[in-house]
Amino acid sequence: MEPVNDIAQLVVNGLMSGAILAVPAIAFSLIFAVLQVSNFSVAAHIALGAYAAYVVNTVLGLPIVAAVAIAFVAAGVVGVASDHLALKPLRRHGPITVAIASMALNLVLENMLRFGFGNTVQALNIPVYRDWVLGGLHIAPQQFYNFLIAAAVMVALFCLLAFTSIGKAMRAVADNPVLADIKGIDPEFISRLAVFIGMGLAGIGGVLIALDAAIEPTVGFRVILPIFAAAVLGGLGNVAGAVAGALLVGVAEELSLLVLPVAYRSAIGFFAIIIALLFFPRGILGKR
Repeated sequence: MEPVNDIAQLVVNGLMSGAILAVPAIAFSLIFAVLQVSNFSVAAHIALGAYAAYVVNTVLGLPIVAAVAIAFVAAGVVGVASDHLALKPLRRHGPITVAIASMALNLVLENMLRFGFGNTVQALNIPVYRDWVLGGLHIAPQQFYNFLIAAAVMVALFCLLAFTSIGKAMRAVADNPVLADIKGIDPEFISRLAVFIGMGLAGIGGVLIALDAAIEPTVGFRVILPIFAAAVLGGLGNVAGAVAGALLVGVAEELSLLVLPVAYRSAIGFFAIIIALLFFPRGILGKR
């Protein structure tokens, strides 16, 4: 294959994988925007969504659409419950405390999944397709379907945030919770709703990852670094920025294979965070 085609193939692969990363990256940024805390238990909720999809699709034999819906609800409900029990009481102690506690919560939830499903690698029951070849580029049909699902989820969320009263209330609470309360918006309800939607999106991200790879209890932990990097690069709390950051991280990870062994691919997330903090402290789409 020509070098130019190599690069083009890697860019296509990066955009496909970046779209999958974008969904949980949005979840991370959405929760940060409303609650002003970094919740790293997003990783465990990714795994929870993957296992929910496994039960619905592989065990019960229902289609992927049903698996996506159940994963969203299951991860969202567990997210609200775990946030209320474990993280909410610690918010008065500051965001660093909550961030550290969310890491501990992540370990608890991961081990609960390990206790329930074991360490055996699982997979969804999906058909296997031959790659499409377009202009010399190979596109896996399942990757393309994942891209479409991710795009549909992102469009639905942007419409919710931009055109509904719920979205306006979330933006109001994110900007100034005290003023929003004065205007009659319940910040506590909006916070719970943001956690539900955010962790639900993380669950959908777990389904997308499960469609592309195997399922095991640490499936979310393996991708939390590029997810966090995408959120930081796009600007923490900036939903659109999280999408842009995820696509950039996805493409950068793939292009790194031209010069780095695959074992060092995860280092791209570290470089993205460093670059963002040095040159784009408010994110690539953030205000100056």
